[in-house]
Amino acid sequence: MKVLIIGAKGHVGTAAVRALEGKHEVIQVGRSTDPAVDLDDPATIEALLNEVGEVDAIVCTAGHVPFKPVTELTREDFESGFYGKTLAQLDLVRIGLPHVRDGGSITLTTGVTARAAIPTGSAAAMASGAIESFVMAAAGEMPRGIRINVASPTVLESATHFHDFFPGFPPASDEAVGNLYRRAVESIDSGTTYILD
Repeated sequence: MKVLIIGAKGHVGTAAVRALEGKHEVIQVGRSTDPAVDLDDPATIEALLNEVGEVDAIVCTAGHVPFKPVTELTREDFESGFYGKTLAQLDLVRIGLPHVRDGGSITLTTGVTARAAIPTGSAAAMASGAIESFVMAAAGEMPRGIRINVASPTVLESATHFHDFFPGFPPASDEAVGNLYRRAVESIDSGTTYILD
């Protein structure tokens, strides 16, 4: 299959690439690649997909959200989390659907904050929870047999600079995280959130 991975150079993206390359034709893109894509700019999504052509699967591991105590979060912070994590991925679904072959798939990314509270994680919880609810509801309306799922891993072993944000959460291996994405791409599920805690 031809698999497009957006955010391929980050920790999660690298894990997804390792799990899928060798088995599929993997196209790795991000803000600094050629072609480049910035999910904050929907025009770059359209340009990327026009250049890449039809794909069997789109995997998104990109997104950003502020981490602050709830008492310090501003409206702008919530907007930043919504636009940077939620709307960015929903735009990818909206723009990407015509470029996915019949029976293909789209995989979005959330994280452990969708189901477990961490200090400073409320904006991330808002953004991730919205994505998971959207995917559950949208799966039944996807056209042409296209599947849509979510990969929702905990913090990665390799992302050591994030470990202090997740006290008491055992980090997951890159291999285990990558397998979430392999399962999402190669399974027959739709509307599913694949959880790795």
